[in-house]
Amino acid sequence: MIQFQLYFLSILCNSLAGYVLFAGKDDSEKAPFLLKNSTFHLVLGILCTITGVLKLLAPIPYNVIILGDLFPSIGGITAGLLLIFGIYRQDNYKITDTQGAMDKLGLTLLTFRKPIAVFLFATSILHFLFPRAWLL
Repeated sequence: MIQFQLYFLSILCNSLAGYVLFAGKDDSEKAPFLLKNSTFHLVLGILCTITGVLKLLAPIPYNVIILGDLFPSIGGITAGLLLIFGIYRQDNYKITDTQGAMDKLGLTLLTFRKPIAVFLFATSILHFLFPRAWLL
């Protein structure tokens, strides 16, 4: 039963993360809540990462063990890392010349945020339509 809950949570988290990553951070008055709130970005990043890891451990029944949920789980983990160490870190901390490994990872992922967002949308839609397909 938990596999189906993770299935829908994965679709929801990946879709929301794709929207937030594609639209970017917006502090204007007319921007939706999802794009303004750094705390929401952090919580969504943590949920995406946890869901991605759990999708690798508990795939959908009657599917190939690892390959069945590979793209949604890798997408969720990547989106989680991007939201945690990319957007949240960029907005709330001054990045100095002495960058650590996590700062470099966040900045590297931040340069690819729009292609990752499109990948997340595509995997969410395909994973919803074809839950037992290989790699989806």
